[in-house]
Amino acid sequence: MHAGETEDRSNGARIQPIAMTAGYRFDSYDDAAGRFSGEGDGLIYSRQRNPSGTVAEKRIASLEGGTEAIVVSSGQAAITAALLALAGSGERIVSTASIYSGTRVLFGRSFKRFGVSVDYVWNEADDDEWDRQITPDTKAIFTETIPNPKNDIVDIARVARVARRHGIPLVVDNTIASPFLIRPLEHGADIVVHSSTKFLSGHGAALSGTIVDGGRFDWASSTRSYPLLTDPVRPGRPSILEQYGPTAYARMTREAVVNDIGPALSPFNSFLLHQGIETLSLRMERHLSNSLTIAEWLDGHPRVDSVDYAGLPGSPYHELAERLYGGRSGSVFSVTVRGGSAGARRFLDGLRVISRMTNIGDVRSMALHPATTTHSSFTPELRDRLGIAPGLIRLSIGIEDPTDLITDLDRALSAL
Repeated sequence: MHAGETEDRSNGARIQPIAMTAGYRFDSYDDAAGRFSGEGDGLIYSRQRNPSGTVAEKRIASLEGGTEAIVVSSGQAAITAALLALAGSGERIVSTASIYSGTRVLFGRSFKRFGVSVDYVWNEADDDEWDRQITPDTKAIFTETIPNPKNDIVDIARVARVARRHGIPLVVDNTIASPFLIRPLEHGADIVVHSSTKFLSGHGAALSGTIVDGGRFDWASSTRSYPLLTDPVRPGRPSILEQYGPTAYARMTREAVVNDIGPALSPFNSFLLHQGIETLSLRMERHLSNSLTIAEWLDGHPRVDSVDYAGLPGSPYHELAERLYGGRSGSVFSVTVRGGSAGARRFLDGLRVISRMTNIGDVRSMALHPATTTHSSFTPELRDRLGIAPGLIRLSIGIEDPTDLITDLDRALSAL
Protein backbone atom coordinates (compact mmCIF):
# COMPACT_ATOMS: atom_id res chain seq x y z
CA MET A 1 0.00 0.00 0.00
CA HIS A 2 2.84 2.41 0.76
CA ALA A 3 5.62 1.25 -1.58
CA GLY A 4 6.53 3.77 -4.28
CA GLU A 5 4.87 6.75 -2.64
CA THR A 6 6.40 10.22 -2.76
CA GLU A 7 5.14 13.11 -0.65
CA ASP A 8 3.09 15.72 -2.50
CA ARG A 9 4.75 18.90 -1.24
CA SER A 10 2.49 21.19 -3.29
CA ASN A 11 -0.89 20.34 -1.79
CA GLY A 12 -0.35 17.48 0.63
CA ALA A 13 -2.50 15.08 -1.41
CA ARG A 14 -2.61 11.64 0.25
CA ILE A 15 -3.22 9.82 -3.05
CA GLN A 16 -0.44 10.09 -5.61
CA PRO A 17 -1.37 12.72 -8.22
CA ILE A 18 -1.63 11.65 -11.87
CA ALA A 19 1.27 13.09 -13.87
CA MET A 20 -0.52 13.87 -17.14
CA THR A 21 2.45 15.03 -19.19
CA ALA A 22 4.22 13.86 -22.33
CA GLY A 23 7.61 15.37 -21.47
CA TYR A 24 9.67 17.17 -18.83
CA ARG A 25 11.66 20.40 -18.68
CA PHE A 26 15.44 20.24 -18.40
CA ASP A 27 17.21 22.52 -15.95
CA SER A 28 19.95 23.41 -18.40
CA TYR A 29 21.90 22.42 -21.50
CA ASP A 30 24.15 20.20 -19.36
CA ASP A 31 21.18 18.68 -17.52
CA ALA A 32 19.60 17.58 -20.83
CA ALA A 33 22.87 16.08 -22.03
CA GLY A 34 23.39 14.32 -18.72
CA ARG A 35 19.95 12.74 -18.71
CA PHE A 36 20.40 11.42 -22.23
CA SER A 37 23.80 9.99 -21.35
CA GLY A 38 22.22 7.98 -18.52
CA GLU A 39 23.63 10.00 -15.64
CA GLY A 40 21.14 10.07 -12.77
CA ASP A 41 17.43 9.28 -12.89
CA GLY A 42 16.07 12.50 -14.38
CA LEU A 43 12.98 12.11 -16.57
CA ILE A 44 13.18 12.60 -20.32
CA TYR A 45 9.89 11.57 -21.96
CA SER A 46 6.81 9.62 -20.84
CA ARG A 47 7.37 6.93 -23.46
CA GLN A 48 10.28 5.88 -21.27
CA ARG A 49 9.16 6.74 -17.73
CA ASN A 50 6.39 8.70 -16.00
CA PRO A 51 5.97 9.51 -12.26
CA SER A 52 2.58 7.77 -12.13
CA GLY A 53 4.12 4.67 -13.65
CA THR A 54 7.04 4.85 -11.24
CA VAL A 55 4.67 4.44 -8.28
CA ALA A 56 3.27 1.23 -9.80
CA GLU A 57 6.75 0.02 -10.74
CA LYS A 58 8.14 0.41 -7.22
CA ARG A 59 5.04 -1.18 -5.72
CA ILE A 60 5.26 -4.26 -7.97
CA ALA A 61 9.03 -4.59 -7.59
CA SER A 62 8.47 -4.60 -3.83
CA LEU A 63 5.72 -7.22 -4.08
CA GLU A 64 7.81 -9.56 -6.23
CA GLY A 65 11.10 -8.93 -4.43
CA GLY A 66 12.80 -7.60 -7.58
CA THR A 67 15.37 -4.87 -8.08
CA GLU A 68 13.34 -2.83 -10.58
CA ALA A 69 10.09 -3.07 -12.54
CA ILE A 70 8.83 -1.59 -15.80
CA VAL A 71 5.16 -0.95 -16.57
CA VAL A 72 3.95 -1.14 -20.17
CA SER A 73 0.66 -0.96 -22.06
CA SER A 74 -0.47 -4.61 -21.72
CA GLY A 75 0.56 -8.09 -20.66
CA GLN A 76 1.40 -8.97 -24.27
CA ALA A 77 3.66 -5.90 -24.43
CA ALA A 78 5.38 -7.07 -21.22
CA ILE A 79 6.08 -10.55 -22.62
CA THR A 80 7.24 -9.11 -25.95
CA ALA A 81 9.60 -6.58 -24.38
CA ALA A 82 10.95 -9.02 -21.78
CA LEU A 83 11.87 -11.65 -24.38
CA LEU A 84 12.98 -9.39 -27.26
CA ALA A 85 15.47 -7.86 -24.84
CA LEU A 86 17.09 -11.30 -24.75
CA ALA A 87 16.55 -12.88 -28.18
CA GLY A 88 16.89 -11.49 -31.68
CA SER A 89 16.57 -12.69 -35.24
CA GLY A 90 17.95 -16.20 -35.70
CA GLU A 91 17.78 -17.00 -31.99
CA ARG A 92 15.41 -19.16 -29.97
CA ILE A 93 13.32 -19.34 -26.81
CA VAL A 94 12.11 -22.53 -25.12
CA SER A 95 8.67 -22.47 -23.48
CA THR A 96 6.50 -24.91 -21.61
CA ALA A 97 3.68 -25.99 -23.91
CA SER A 98 0.70 -25.14 -21.73
CA ILE A 99 0.65 -21.34 -21.72
CA TYR A 100 -1.90 -18.59 -22.35
CA SER A 101 -3.30 -18.93 -25.87
CA GLY A 102 -2.51 -15.29 -26.72
CA THR A 103 1.14 -15.88 -25.87
CA ARG A 104 1.22 -18.91 -28.18
CA VAL A 105 -0.27 -16.77 -30.96
CA LEU A 106 2.32 -14.04 -30.24
CA PHE A 107 5.13 -16.59 -30.48
CA GLY A 108 3.80 -18.28 -33.60
CA ARG A 109 2.97 -15.10 -35.51
CA SER A 110 4.86 -11.94 -34.51
CA PHE A 111 7.96 -13.58 -33.00
CA LYS A 112 8.21 -15.76 -36.08
CA ARG A 113 8.11 -12.63 -38.28
CA PHE A 114 10.87 -11.11 -36.13
CA GLY A 115 13.00 -14.22 -36.73
CA VAL A 116 12.74 -15.49 -33.13
CA SER A 117 11.77 -19.18 -32.92
CA VAL A 118 10.00 -20.78 -29.97
CA ASP A 119 10.38 -24.47 -29.09
CA TYR A 120 7.94 -26.19 -26.73
CA VAL A 121 8.50 -28.67 -23.89
CA TRP A 122 5.40 -30.75 -23.17
CA ASN A 123 6.67 -32.50 -20.06
CA GLU A 124 8.57 -30.03 -17.87
CA ALA A 125 9.51 -32.88 -15.49
CA ASP A 126 11.53 -34.57 -18.27
CA ASP A 127 15.14 -33.32 -18.26
CA ASP A 128 15.88 -35.14 -21.50
CA GLU A 129 13.14 -33.22 -23.31
CA TRP A 130 14.57 -29.93 -22.05
CA ASP A 131 18.04 -30.94 -23.18
CA ARG A 132 16.74 -31.84 -26.65
CA GLN A 133 14.98 -28.50 -27.09
CA ILE A 134 17.67 -26.19 -25.69
CA THR A 135 20.29 -25.36 -28.33
CA PRO A 136 23.30 -22.98 -28.41
CA ASP A 137 20.95 -20.37 -29.91
CA THR A 138 18.43 -20.59 -27.04
CA LYS A 139 18.46 -17.31 -25.11
CA ALA A 140 15.73 -17.81 -22.49
CA ILE A 141 13.18 -20.20 -20.98
CA PHE A 142 9.58 -19.03 -20.60
CA THR A 143 6.83 -20.50 -18.44
CA GLU A 144 3.82 -19.59 -16.30
CA THR A 145 3.16 -20.28 -12.62
CA ILE A 146 -0.51 -21.23 -13.19
CA PRO A 147 -1.42 -21.70 -16.87
CA ASN A 148 -4.97 -21.11 -18.05
CA PRO A 149 -7.42 -22.62 -18.63
CA LYS A 150 -6.19 -26.03 -17.43
CA ASN A 151 -4.77 -24.99 -14.04
CA ASP A 152 -1.83 -27.34 -14.76
CA ILE A 153 0.59 -25.62 -12.38
CA VAL A 154 4.34 -25.57 -12.94
CA ASP A 155 7.12 -26.36 -10.46
CA ILE A 156 9.10 -23.16 -11.01
CA ALA A 157 12.06 -24.33 -8.91
CA ARG A 158 12.45 -27.39 -11.13
CA VAL A 159 12.40 -25.36 -14.35
CA ALA A 160 14.84 -22.90 -12.74
CA ARG A 161 17.30 -25.74 -12.19
CA VAL A 162 17.12 -26.56 -15.91
CA ALA A 163 17.78 -22.90 -16.75
CA ARG A 164 20.76 -22.75 -14.38
CA ARG A 165 22.22 -25.94 -15.81
CA HIS A 166 22.14 -24.40 -19.29
CA GLY A 167 23.20 -20.92 -18.17
CA ILE A 168 20.13 -19.10 -19.52
CA PRO A 169 17.60 -16.85 -17.76
CA LEU A 170 14.14 -18.05 -16.73
CA VAL A 171 11.22 -15.70 -17.48
CA VAL A 172 8.02 -16.50 -15.57
CA ASP A 173 4.52 -15.15 -16.18
CA ASN A 174 2.97 -14.79 -12.71
CA THR A 175 -0.32 -13.22 -13.81
CA ILE A 176 -2.77 -15.75 -12.34
CA ALA A 177 -0.94 -16.62 -9.12
CA SER A 178 0.15 -13.03 -8.40
CA PRO A 179 2.81 -12.34 -5.76
CA PHE A 180 0.12 -12.98 -3.15
CA LEU A 181 0.38 -16.72 -3.88
CA ILE A 182 3.99 -17.08 -5.06
CA ARG A 183 7.08 -14.97 -5.73
CA PRO A 184 8.85 -16.76 -8.60
CA LEU A 185 12.16 -14.99 -7.96
CA GLU A 186 12.36 -16.83 -4.64
CA HIS A 187 12.02 -20.13 -6.54
CA GLY A 188 14.86 -19.41 -8.97
CA ALA A 189 13.24 -17.29 -11.70
CA ASP A 190 15.27 -14.39 -13.10
CA ILE A 191 12.57 -12.22 -14.63
CA VAL A 192 8.83 -12.03 -13.87
CA VAL A 193 6.11 -10.66 -16.14
CA HIS A 194 2.47 -9.88 -15.48
CA SER A 195 -0.61 -8.96 -17.38
CA SER A 196 -1.31 -6.49 -14.58
CA THR A 197 -4.66 -5.86 -16.24
CA LYS A 198 -5.71 -8.92 -14.27
CA PHE A 199 -5.28 -9.60 -10.54
CA LEU A 200 -2.82 -6.80 -9.77
CA SER A 201 -5.40 -4.25 -10.94
CA GLY A 202 -8.51 -6.30 -10.21
CA HIS A 203 -11.09 -3.82 -11.47
CA GLY A 204 -11.10 -4.63 -15.19
CA ALA A 205 -11.02 -0.93 -16.08
CA ALA A 206 -7.61 -0.61 -17.76
CA LEU A 207 -4.93 -2.58 -19.59
CA SER A 208 -1.36 -2.76 -18.28
CA GLY A 209 1.65 -5.07 -18.15
CA THR A 210 4.72 -5.34 -15.95
CA ILE A 211 8.28 -6.69 -16.19
CA VAL A 212 10.26 -7.32 -12.98
CA ASP A 213 14.04 -7.76 -12.90
CA GLY A 214 15.25 -10.21 -10.25
CA GLY A 215 18.75 -8.74 -10.43
CA ARG A 216 20.54 -12.02 -9.77
CA PHE A 217 21.31 -13.57 -13.17
CA ASP A 218 25.05 -13.60 -13.98
CA TRP A 219 24.94 -12.09 -17.46
CA ALA A 220 28.70 -11.69 -17.76
CA SER A 221 29.43 -15.38 -17.10
CA SER A 222 26.71 -16.81 -19.34
CA THR A 223 27.84 -18.94 -22.27
CA ARG A 224 25.18 -17.11 -24.34
CA SER A 225 25.72 -13.65 -25.78
CA TYR A 226 23.61 -10.73 -24.48
CA PRO A 227 25.22 -7.79 -26.30
CA LEU A 228 22.63 -5.19 -25.26
CA LEU A 229 23.78 -5.79 -21.68
CA THR A 230 27.48 -6.48 -22.03
CA ASP A 231 28.64 -4.32 -24.99
CA PRO A 232 29.57 -0.64 -24.45
CA VAL A 233 26.60 1.69 -24.94
CA ARG A 234 28.76 4.00 -27.04
CA PRO A 235 32.53 4.40 -27.64
CA GLY A 236 34.33 5.23 -24.45
CA ARG A 237 31.34 4.41 -22.25
CA PRO A 238 30.83 1.34 -20.02
CA SER A 239 28.21 -1.32 -20.75
CA ILE A 240 24.78 -1.21 -19.12
CA LEU A 241 25.80 -4.19 -17.00
CA GLU A 242 28.89 -2.33 -15.76
CA GLN A 243 26.86 0.80 -15.07
CA TYR A 244 23.84 -0.66 -13.31
CA GLY A 245 24.70 -4.16 -12.00
CA PRO A 246 21.57 -5.73 -10.41
CA THR A 247 19.19 -3.41 -12.30
CA ALA A 248 20.97 -3.75 -15.65
CA TYR A 249 18.38 -5.99 -17.33
CA ALA A 250 15.54 -3.63 -16.40
CA ARG A 251 17.52 -0.59 -17.54
CA MET A 252 18.38 -2.23 -20.83
CA THR A 253 14.80 -3.41 -21.45
CA ARG A 254 13.44 0.06 -20.71
CA GLU A 255 15.98 1.81 -22.96
CA ALA A 256 16.53 -0.63 -25.81
CA VAL A 257 13.06 -2.18 -26.20
CA VAL A 258 10.28 -0.27 -24.41
CA ASN A 259 11.64 3.16 -25.36
CA ASP A 260 12.36 2.07 -28.94
CA ILE A 261 9.13 0.21 -29.71
CA GLY A 262 6.97 2.48 -27.56
CA PRO A 263 4.39 0.42 -25.59
CA ALA A 264 4.15 3.13 -22.92
CA LEU A 265 1.54 2.88 -20.19
CA SER A 266 -0.60 6.00 -19.90
CA PRO A 267 -0.36 7.95 -16.61
CA PHE A 268 -4.07 7.38 -15.96
CA ASN A 269 -3.78 3.60 -16.42
CA SER A 270 -0.70 3.66 -14.19
CA PHE A 271 -2.79 5.35 -11.52
CA LEU A 272 -5.55 2.73 -11.86
CA LEU A 273 -2.91 -0.02 -11.57
CA HIS A 274 -1.30 1.18 -8.36
CA GLN A 275 -4.73 1.92 -6.88
CA GLY A 276 -5.78 -1.67 -7.61
CA ILE A 277 -2.65 -3.14 -6.05
CA GLU A 278 -3.63 -1.62 -2.68
CA THR A 279 -6.42 -4.21 -2.26
CA LEU A 280 -4.63 -7.21 -3.79
CA SER A 281 -4.40 -9.30 -0.61
CA LEU A 282 -8.04 -8.67 0.35
CA ARG A 283 -9.32 -9.56 -3.10
CA MET A 284 -7.13 -12.64 -3.49
CA GLU A 285 -8.41 -14.16 -0.26
CA ARG A 286 -11.98 -13.95 -1.58
CA HIS A 287 -11.02 -15.11 -5.10
CA LEU A 288 -9.31 -18.19 -3.66
CA SER A 289 -11.95 -19.16 -1.12
CA ASN A 290 -14.71 -18.76 -3.72
CA SER A 291 -12.78 -20.82 -6.27
CA LEU A 292 -12.14 -23.76 -3.97
CA THR A 293 -15.80 -23.79 -2.89
CA ILE A 294 -17.05 -23.68 -6.48
CA ALA A 295 -14.52 -26.22 -7.81
CA GLU A 296 -15.56 -28.69 -5.12
CA TRP A 297 -19.26 -28.07 -5.88
CA LEU A 298 -18.76 -28.51 -9.64
CA ASP A 299 -16.70 -31.66 -9.12
CA GLY A 300 -19.73 -33.41 -7.63
CA HIS A 301 -22.31 -32.20 -10.16
CA PRO A 302 -23.93 -34.89 -12.35
CA ARG A 303 -23.85 -32.68 -15.48
CA VAL A 304 -20.09 -32.03 -15.21
CA ASP A 305 -17.57 -34.36 -16.86
CA SER A 306 -14.45 -32.94 -15.20
CA VAL A 307 -12.99 -29.98 -13.32
CA ASP A 308 -9.40 -28.87 -13.94
CA TYR A 309 -8.50 -27.39 -10.57
CA ALA A 310 -5.21 -28.45 -8.99
CA GLY A 311 -6.60 -27.92 -5.48
CA LEU A 312 -8.91 -30.93 -5.90
CA PRO A 313 -7.52 -34.26 -4.58
CA GLY A 314 -8.14 -36.00 -7.90
CA SER A 315 -5.93 -33.59 -9.88
CA PRO A 316 -2.52 -34.85 -11.06
CA TYR A 317 -1.16 -31.49 -9.86
CA HIS A 318 -2.67 -31.72 -6.38
CA GLU A 319 0.58 -32.49 -4.56
CA LEU A 320 2.24 -29.51 -6.21
CA ALA A 321 -0.76 -27.32 -5.40
CA GLU A 322 -0.54 -28.34 -1.76
CA ARG A 323 3.21 -27.72 -1.60
CA LEU A 324 3.29 -24.39 -3.44
CA TYR A 325 -0.13 -22.88 -2.79
CA GLY A 326 -1.61 -24.57 0.24
CA GLY A 327 -4.17 -26.26 -2.04
CA ARG A 328 -5.58 -23.00 -3.43
CA SER A 329 -4.31 -22.92 -7.02
CA GLY A 330 -5.66 -19.59 -8.16
CA SER A 331 -9.14 -18.67 -9.34
CA VAL A 332 -8.89 -19.38 -13.09
CA PHE A 333 -9.70 -22.97 -14.00
CA SER A 334 -11.84 -25.00 -16.39
CA VAL A 335 -14.92 -27.16 -16.18
CA THR A 336 -15.99 -29.57 -18.92
CA VAL A 337 -19.77 -29.88 -19.11
CA ARG A 338 -21.79 -32.75 -20.58
CA GLY A 339 -22.89 -32.56 -24.20
CA GLY A 340 -19.78 -31.22 -25.94
CA SER A 341 -20.07 -27.92 -27.79
CA ALA A 342 -23.89 -28.03 -27.71
CA GLY A 343 -23.75 -28.42 -23.94
CA ALA A 344 -21.24 -25.58 -23.66
CA ARG A 345 -23.56 -23.33 -25.68
CA ARG A 346 -26.56 -24.07 -23.44
CA PHE A 347 -24.48 -23.64 -20.31
CA LEU A 348 -22.98 -20.29 -21.34
CA ASP A 349 -26.28 -18.91 -22.56
CA GLY A 350 -27.88 -19.88 -19.25
CA LEU A 351 -25.55 -17.72 -17.14
CA ARG A 352 -26.95 -14.50 -15.67
CA VAL A 353 -24.54 -13.37 -12.93
CA ILE A 354 -21.30 -14.68 -14.46
CA SER A 355 -20.28 -12.59 -17.48
CA ARG A 356 -19.49 -14.14 -20.87
CA MET A 357 -16.22 -12.37 -21.74
CA THR A 358 -12.53 -12.82 -22.45
CA ASN A 359 -10.85 -11.15 -19.48
CA ILE A 360 -9.73 -12.85 -16.24
CA GLY A 361 -8.73 -11.63 -12.79
CA ASP A 362 -11.58 -9.15 -12.41
CA VAL A 363 -13.60 -8.85 -9.20
CA ARG A 364 -16.51 -10.03 -11.37
CA SER A 365 -16.78 -13.70 -12.36
CA MET A 366 -16.39 -14.56 -16.06
CA ALA A 367 -16.81 -17.55 -18.35
CA LEU A 368 -15.58 -18.31 -21.87
CA HIS A 369 -15.61 -21.19 -24.37
CA PRO A 370 -11.93 -21.48 -25.45
CA ALA A 371 -12.48 -23.82 -28.42
CA THR A 372 -14.48 -21.17 -30.29
CA THR A 373 -12.68 -18.07 -28.98
CA THR A 374 -9.15 -17.93 -27.56
CA HIS A 375 -8.07 -21.26 -29.09
CA SER A 376 -10.16 -21.10 -32.27
CA SER A 377 -7.12 -20.43 -34.49
CA PHE A 378 -5.35 -23.58 -33.26
CA THR A 379 -5.57 -26.82 -35.22
CA PRO A 380 -7.92 -29.48 -33.82
CA GLU A 381 -4.87 -31.63 -33.13
CA LEU A 382 -3.20 -28.90 -31.05
CA ARG A 383 -6.43 -28.17 -29.16
CA ASP A 384 -6.74 -31.89 -28.37
CA ARG A 385 -3.16 -32.07 -27.15
CA LEU A 386 -3.70 -29.00 -24.96
CA GLY A 387 -6.86 -30.57 -23.53
CA ILE A 388 -9.26 -27.99 -24.96
CA ALA A 389 -12.33 -30.21 -25.32
CA PRO A 390 -15.56 -29.04 -27.07
CA GLY A 391 -17.38 -28.90 -23.74
CA LEU A 392 -14.63 -27.10 -21.81
CA ILE A 393 -15.47 -23.74 -20.22
CA ARG A 394 -12.89 -21.42 -18.67
CA LEU A 395 -14.02 -19.82 -15.42
CA SER A 396 -12.47 -16.82 -13.71
CA ILE A 397 -14.08 -16.70 -10.28
CA GLY A 398 -14.61 -13.25 -8.80
CA ILE A 399 -15.42 -11.98 -5.33
CA GLU A 400 -19.23 -12.13 -5.43
CA ASP A 401 -21.14 -14.08 -2.81
CA PRO A 402 -20.35 -17.76 -3.52
CA THR A 403 -23.99 -18.75 -3.02
CA ASP A 404 -25.02 -16.40 -5.84
CA LEU A 405 -22.36 -17.88 -8.12
CA ILE A 406 -23.35 -21.47 -7.35
CA THR A 407 -27.01 -20.62 -7.95
CA ASP A 408 -26.08 -19.15 -11.33
CA LEU A 409 -23.95 -22.17 -12.27
CA ASP A 410 -26.65 -24.59 -11.15
CA ARG A 411 -29.28 -22.81 -13.25
CA ALA A 412 -26.99 -22.90 -16.30
CA LEU A 413 -26.18 -26.58 -15.80
CA SER A 414 -29.87 -27.42 -15.50
CA ALA A 415 -30.23 -26.43 -19.18
CA LEU A 416 -28.08 -29.40 -20.25
